[in-house]
Amino acid sequence: MSAGPTTPVVDSLGMFEAAAGLPEQVALAVDAAADLAGLPDHDYVENVVVLGMGGSGISGDVMVAVAGPFLPVPVTVVKAYELPDFVGRGSLVFAMSFSGDTEETVEAAGEAFESGAHLVAVTSGGQLGQLAREWGAPTVAVPADIPQPRAAIGAMAIPPLIVLEQIGLFRGAREWVQLAVEQLKVRRDQLVTPGNLAEAVAARIGRTMPLVHGAEALGAAAVTRWKAQINENAKCPAFANVYPELCHNEIAGWGQHGDVTRQVFTMVNLRHDAEHPQIVRRFDLVTELLREVVSDVVEVRAEGEGDLAQLLDLVLIGDFVSLHLAAAEGIDPGPIPVLGELKRRLRDG
Repeated sequence: MSAGPTTPVVDSLGMFEAAAGLPEQVALAVDAAADLAGLPDHDYVENVVVLGMGGSGISGDVMVAVAGPFLPVPVTVVKAYELPDFVGRGSLVFAMSFSGDTEETVEAAGEAFESGAHLVAVTSGGQLGQLAREWGAPTVAVPADIPQPRAAIGAMAIPPLIVLEQIGLFRGAREWVQLAVEQLKVRRDQLVTPGNLAEAVAARIGRTMPLVHGAEALGAAAVTRWKAQINENAKCPAFANVYPELCHNEIAGWGQHGDVTRQVFTMVNLRHDAEHPQIVRRFDLVTELLREVVSDVVEVRAEGEGDLAQLLDLVLIGDFVSLHLAAAEGIDPGPIPVLGELKRRLRDG
């Protein structure tokens, strides 16, 4: 089974193969988090906080979308150095860093430990892994052979859901994960076939800049992922916004410069089955209003049973779209030199 286009592409880190392996990665992540020792009783958890940046931080967005509506306590995602003041002994804090060396996450995790919070680390090692051992914090080991953090979304996002189930805060997580794996296998088999949906969407986007729209928490996580993957894999600008909020501001910005925007933007609507009826109407109305000022309007609809299956279905499609955008321009999707340069400059002061 070929994971990439039939024509040769530059893919030095095997990002096409990594994307095609998402169903198996998600399934293995369940076992990685099973029977974790040292977790708090659910009666002592007053709030859940997820720390993470970039390809690791998307795990928090997944939790908000999938588990958030069912949790008896609030969940907060922190993509920064500092914690909210409410974090303390009643907090369950997930510190998410694929490398273990993400400085924002390491600093925030240290603050969480000092506050007395219950800490769980999800990492392949690095500084966070070392600190977690010193603190005696439960740790989920992430396979270090995944080529990039953004290719580890299954290994990073699934363990916190399983931990929440183990504590008793999110019952049925394993069943939702199994349904997601089944859908991902179906979608993967479609996406590795020539002339597939991802190739078609990438071709319609072409050299324009994607404007990705989604709805509510599930859509917010999906559009965040699409934007980041297009940025990192295709090295292309991309923009994202979420219904219903975009109806109260963004659409007013399309009143001018239509002669420019219709040459440079393609609107991509990510749809799912859990949309509020008024959101469905808003998609239709906004599409009608903006069709004249964008190059094209593309709709991608999630499939699968349950929010997790539908979210990861959109994720997998978007991952392949970003890779095909890179392939069309002869861009190697794996390495990101500019991020390494930024980190080097931060270290050097």
